[in-house]
Amino acid sequence: MNDPVVTTTRELCSTVTADGTVELEIQEAPVSAPGAHEVTVRIEAAPINPSDLAVVLAQADTARAERGSGAAGTLVRLPITVEARQASAARVGVRVPVGNEGAGTVVAAGTSPEAQRLLGRTVAFRSGNALADHRTLAVAQCLAVAPGVTPAQAAGASINPLTALCMVETARIEGHMGIVHTAAGSNLGLMLHRICRDEGVPLVNIVRSAASAQRLAAEGAEHICTTASPSFEDDLLDALDATGATLAFDAVGGGVLASQILFAMEQVQARRAGGFSVYGTDVVKQVYVYGSLDKGPTVIDRRFGLTWSVGGWLLTPFLRRIGEPRADELRARVVDELTTTFASSYGFTAALEDLLDPETLVRCAAMATGDKALITPVS
Repeated sequence: MNDPVVTTTRELCSTVTADGTVELEIQEAPVSAPGAHEVTVRIEAAPINPSDLAVVLAQADTARAERGSGAAGTLVRLPITVEARQASAARVGVRVPVGNEGAGTVVAAGTSPEAQRLLGRTVAFRSGNALADHRTLAVAQCLAVAPGVTPAQAAGASINPLTALCMVETARIEGHMGIVHTAAGSNLGLMLHRICRDEGVPLVNIVRSAASAQRLAAEGAEHICTTASPSFEDDLLDALDATGATLAFDAVGGGVLASQILFAMEQVQARRAGGFSVYGTDVVKQVYVYGSLDKGPTVIDRRFGLTWSVGGWLLTPFLRRIGEPRADELRARVVDELTTTFASSYGFTAALEDLLDPETLVRCAAMATGDKALITPVS
């Protein structure tokens, strides 16, 4: 039986203004009644991912956030740079709801059998507007989780688990025997470690701090390289020599890290090949950038021959590449292992209105490993 009809919701919106600021505001929006193949979800948990922050903040300076007031009440204004204004030109004056994923209880359902089966169930979902109290979603956007799994446990089920699984799929499709992963102490990094451990895929974990290294070591990770260590380059060479990894997924993006990884890969392959070629080895070395923890330029110092590539990688296009039957198999694995392989942890929880607190925004924007925010929107 459906809950009382939900017709409106609070939602967090981000607007880039013509005068070079970002305005964050919680506003009221309509909630449509579910169509035949739709459900209405009472959202009870939603993580703040780096991809969410890119939309919420538009590269704004959180240290200069100021409270203000708008038509809907309290708002926060944050200045953005000239470069960020140019990058966000298409967004000027557009009120953008935010939040890529979340979880909650289905409180109303359309008439189709698929929708009715979800009524009263906890579902994870991916939507792009999850930072709200309620949303009406297509059944295809929802992932029903096992009984007893809480919304907090399910909130991060739609992006990180599939990303980790598809990284391993990429390695197999492209013929790489091992993987390198940066920012590896994250929830995603731990998931990737567990998958690779269980499936015998060699993995090199690159982290930024000793605390992240300890987090991975506690889970039994074998090859851990810390960029802050004076021995980082030697440690990376040793790890690549032990694993033979020639594929890297880089969450950092900016700076020289991608170049360092390619150079180390080439050094290892050159040792194995013996001899010398002015063109370098013919072993394919690939770095996929999938994040922007460092928003500066990606610096490539070409010291590694000519058989290499740096490109972007996104989950959704890759899921299309492998096709729905295989994607459904991966989603089923996520449901089965949501509290084990794909368990997430959070540094703190906050209410929706807390995102209008400058201190909370600063903490979210720091993207510190182990301090991810989980928003519990329901008022």
